[in-house]
Amino acid sequence: MTDPVLESNGIPIHEREDPDHEEYQYLDLISKIMLKGQSRPDRTGTGTLSLFAPPSFRFSLENGILPLLTTKRVFLKGVIIELLWFISGSTNSNLLKEKGVGIWDLNGSKDFLEKNGLGFRKQGDLGPVYGFQWRHFGEEYLNCDTDYKGKGFDQLKDVIWKIKNNPTDRRIILSAWNPKDLHLMALPPCHMFCQFYVTLPDSNIPNDKPKLSCLMYQRSCDLGLGIPFNIASYSLLTYMIAYITDTIPFEFILQMGDSHIYKDHLEPLKIQLNRQPKSFPNFKFKRTKEEIGDIDGFILDDFIIENYKPHGKIEMKMSVSLKKFIKTKKREI
Repeated sequence: MTDPVLESNGIPIHEREDPDHEEYQYLDLISKIMLKGQSRPDRTGTGTLSLFAPPSFRFSLENGILPLLTTKRVFLKGVIIELLWFISGSTNSNLLKEKGVGIWDLNGSKDFLEKNGLGFRKQGDLGPVYGFQWRHFGEEYLNCDTDYKGKGFDQLKDVIWKIKNNPTDRRIILSAWNPKDLHLMALPPCHMFCQFYVTLPDSNIPNDKPKLSCLMYQRSCDLGLGIPFNIASYSLLTYMIAYITDTIPFEFILQMGDSHIYKDHLEPLKIQLNRQPKSFPNFKFKRTKEEIGDIDGFILDDFIIENYKPHGKIEMKMSVSLKKFIKTKKREI
């Protein structure tokens, strides 16, 4: 490896040991935003550099590969625990905190809720966020302690049923975006919508099996902190659904809307750009499909990641807004 060279704006460039590594999709977008991104204000007051709708990222899930970024260590335990929390339908961030995952603590704090017009809720009650929409879409939200079992529309089970019974359906959709409920959420969903696609078996290949892909649309994309987490989360979700439906994980595609870098992440990300990607780790489940049962049967110990040898952690601050409602002209819909 040659010594890094800095462009005029301080963005590091260097020779690539593996130019085809899929992680360069992510690193190259960071470089592009640094060079060409528009400086924009944002709800947190931090400020961003932003580009709209860059080309999709495509990550292979074949042969047990998990696209877990390697140019910094991703908080994998947090990814898995949050994903299981989504699947459970929970909206109580206190349950995550009890397991050592504090990524929702600020948005669930009493101070944040009060300043965002949700002070009638207890600390940690995030409102009808991801898990509620996935498992109880359309149900009236009361609070995070209510038992919603059997209520609303279970989109996740519908997705699984369609993959098993109607794999060419063009409506295998999972949506967290429910306009009616947005004002009740501590934070509207960033990763808001995904579609699953089943590649049918090739009749010319003996014992070929159907392959499962996932396309996710994310409206608001924090390249520094959020996107590495989201890539891992939806790749794992695809692995889980594939396991339950007896399909083969094939590809995860991420399409982004507002893709941005917070200005206080610029220097940490320059450190990351100066690192060479390493091989993605291998992934498998500990228990058999029969032992797990269904989508609700997965536990933390089921997730086995091997050969994850990333570069070290890079600290980046999470930007949180305490001014959700802008008191200017009243909005009419």
